[in-house]
Amino acid sequence: MPDTVNVNESWASSPGVRRGMQANRGRDTQPEMAVRRAAHAAGLRFRVDYRPIPNLNRRADLVFTRAKVAVFVDGCFWHGCPTHHTVAKANAGFWAQKVTRNRERDAETSRLLRDVGWTVIRAWEHEPTDDVVARILASVRRA
Repeated sequence: MPDTVNVNESWASSPGVRRGMQANRGRDTQPEMAVRRAAHAAGLRFRVDYRPIPNLNRRADLVFTRAKVAVFVDGCFWHGCPTHHTVAKANAGFWAQKVTRNRERDAETSRLLRDVGWTVIRAWEHEPTDDVVARILASVRRA
């Protein structure tokens, strides 16, 4: 019998889990919006969900093009926060592999940006917004 893929099969453990995961946002998350509001209130102007390197399909949450500063606000579950990451109860192997790949991609993205002269700021979603904005201000002012 030939190997076929059933298009109705899913990585999700249930239709409800699938709907919930599909509803997760790729941008405009609450932590990201809090950082954006605070950075804007501090007088900073930036691009949102923007490719710092145009021919590289990687987007930063906030990008300061003149200062060459790229900011990523990473979610604890999706990016494997050492403090708050939780192990999935269902499909644990799938999710462990997914988070591992996300972390590898994050490291590669940071390296690629640094190699061409960008400052990369990675913040966890649980970090205090004021602390993240202070790091951004310092980096933008240094540039």
